[in-house]
Amino acid sequence: MTKNFHSPGKLLLTGEYVVLDGAKALAIPTSYGQTLKVSRTNKNIIEWKSLDENGTVWYQETFSTKDLDYKGNNPISETLQNILRKAKDLNPEFLSTKHGYNVETALDFPRSWGLGTSSTLIHSIAQWAKIDSYTLLSESFGGSGYDVAVAQYKTPLIYTLEQGQPKAMPIALSWDFTDKIFFVHLNQKQDSKEGIARYQNASAKKSIDLTLFSKMTLELSECKTLSKFITLIERHETAIASIIDLPTIKDFLFSDYPGAIKSLGAWGGDFIMVTGEADDLDYFKKRGYKTIIPFNNMIA
Repeated sequence: MTKNFHSPGKLLLTGEYVVLDGAKALAIPTSYGQTLKVSRTNKNIIEWKSLDENGTVWYQETFSTKDLDYKGNNPISETLQNILRKAKDLNPEFLSTKHGYNVETALDFPRSWGLGTSSTLIHSIAQWAKIDSYTLLSESFGGSGYDVAVAQYKTPLIYTLEQGQPKAMPIALSWDFTDKIFFVHLNQKQDSKEGIARYQNASAKKSIDLTLFSKMTLELSECKTLSKFITLIERHETAIASIIDLPTIKDFLFSDYPGAIKSLGAWGGDFIMVTGEADDLDYFKKRGYKTIIPFNNMIA
């Protein structure tokens, strides 16, 4: 018997960093994601294989079903071992049979895109193990949990932490200007942990108005015009820049671009969100940024 689990990737449109402290954030699921396929065997081992978007094996490992040990010191294997052990701690029935498993994960987006290679894996393993995704995330990678919320609900949502507990409110975006919104990849992957550490070091020294960010998130989710959308994302970008002591990505790299630009997630890598006409995107192509995805193609 084979079981298949699929989890969509995510993009955080507002609330980066401040979501950790309780600000409301707007997140969307992407049309790109990761599939986890599990087949039972009689080998008493877990044979794990991970494929990239081209179907090429980028990771492979064998674990014992008894104690999830493996031979070697691969940091990826150590991380996966920790996740599986945490899942088993949360549900002792998980992997408790005498059977083995062939496990195959398959991405349909490049790992460098930052759409959630880890969060989609966490959510799918949680489904397989029949445990809570937020708890598994908390006890393995950590983070706010918005990414597994997106994987769970598979719809745009407003996400917040209330007294440390995740709360997700699925919404419908009624934007009629999405043909003017694009996502541009910056040709590098940003370390989320490094970005969070920078924020925490900076925020410890500053007074942050979380209500302001929550208000911008709600206003953006209900936005009716492109001009209001642009005003809000520029205001949000400036506010985050002042907290983490970094220039906005537009000031830093694209100061002469005519449209609006907003950083997403950990600043300095992965995708940015830009506004403009399709012809305006030649600006980025001429500068070597070839991965440009229209909003309507990105959102699930």
